Amino acid sequence: MHDIHHTIDPVTRIEGHAKITLRLDGDGQVADARFHVTEFRGFEEFCKGRPIWEMPGITARTCGICPVSHLIAASKAGDAVLGVTPPPAAIRQRRLLNLGQILQSHSLSFFHLSAPDLLLGMDHDPATRNVFGLMQAEPEIARRGIRMRQFGQEVIRSVSGRRVHGHQIVPGGVSTPFTTEQRDVIVADIDEILSAAEATLELLNSVSDRFDRELASFGDFPSLYLSHVQPDGTWEHIDGNLTMIDHDGSVVVNQFDPADYRTHLGEAGKSDSYLKSPYYRPRVDGDDPRPGMYRVGPLARINIAERFGTPIADQGLAEFRERYGRIASSAFLYHHARVLEVIACAERIAALMDDPVLLDERVRAQAGINANRGVGASEAPRGLLIHDYDVDDHGLITGMNLIIATGQNDLAMNATILSIAKEFVDGPELTDGMLNRIEAGVRAYDPCLSCSTHAIGQMPMKVQLLAHDGELLQEVRRD
Repeated sequence: MHDIHHTIDPVTRIEGHAKITLRLDGDGQVADARFHVTEFRGFEEFCKGRPIWEMPGITARTCGICPVSHLIAASKAGDAVLGVTPPPAAIRQRRLLNLGQILQSHSLSFFHLSAPDLLLGMDHDPATRNVFGLMQAEPEIARRGIRMRQFGQEVIRSVSGRRVHGHQIVPGGVSTPFTTEQRDVIVADIDEILSAAEATLELLNSVSDRFDRELASFGDFPSLYLSHVQPDGTWEHIDGNLTMIDHDGSVVVNQFDPADYRTHLGEAGKSDSYLKSPYYRPRVDGDDPRPGMYRVGPLARINIAERFGTPIADQGLAEFRERYGRIASSAFLYHHARVLEVIACAERIAALMDDPVLLDERVRAQAGINANRGVGASEAPRGLLIHDYDVDDHGLITGMNLIIATGQNDLAMNATILSIAKEFVDGPELTDGMLNRIEAGVRAYDPCLSCSTHAIGQMPMKVQLLAHDGELLQEVRRD
């Protein structure tokens, strides 16, 4: 019997344009799976020659979902080039902005992209297995998701000037002070949002027992994990150093400066995808980057951190660890990690509203070009984001490298779809339930493919099934 390939193209309910190829062996069992990103990356080239001060505004246009993440990383790289530390009020505004970004993005991912699977079922009618079907079946839950995302976007607007592609985050800090009027708008809604986030965690916990098979097969394998974390082990999302741990929780690299990422991380190119695959250098000897596979994002952050540092999220984290262990390895648990982070974000936003320094009027440090390289890093909703800029003495970009969370999860996403396919695909015919679970494995990482390759365009996905000689046996397209 010939080897057979399946291809899912396009993959649906993700941000980006990608396809998946499944290859079956002669016995009809899954032998390999590949995740291909078919968008082109170009920002590192066309940004050359632009001044460092323009980088936040330009790189924010990478994506309409994650502009805040690029605003922050680009501005922090600008801080390094200028050789300045932003004033305390500016640091607090940036922290508030990133908390709002994580909250709104996680709410979008959970309610709009993944909740149809989790609440309606993986095998539910695909015609209504979407946010519109969720609105019909569970209108109150759908409204909750809309309201939570709306709040996060309002936090973003209050700090950056717009809900999408804000303009007030700049090298040296921010451009305008925060006002009591802006604070009062957030304060008026924060208790509602925190209660909604707690209810969402209860809802997720109540349906989790339906997915034992998915929990065991959705990328439940050993890997490294990488994220920011405070020196005392408290969860961190924007400042400080990086820590990498192994699958058993042992520390591999402790508290290293993001500017030194090249010492620890390599990037592998691929012939069948525009997405680069970062890996941990010391574990790789040869051309295969998979021994250096690591994961970033919400699951990595809660695996590395000892605590959130906020009471409600810490209680949820303790219950999570009692149920799933100190180090949670299944990619299915990215959903739980997101909801826990939403609670922590809401609690931290509430605390910032009581911080008088937030309202200080000194919000920007002014300086000229004082370094020819600047690295800015923060935790985007999907994981670690690094902007690395080389500039000339006039501050014009001569070279740049962007390390995106989705790229860092690429090796793990490939391993995840392979483990799902081996569990659920049996024979040469693909059912909708099989396809949806494979896609759900990708959605668990919430990939942002426009960020990962910096393209503009529609974001669908495709799966193909091919014989070993290239004959197309089955193709499924979802727009």
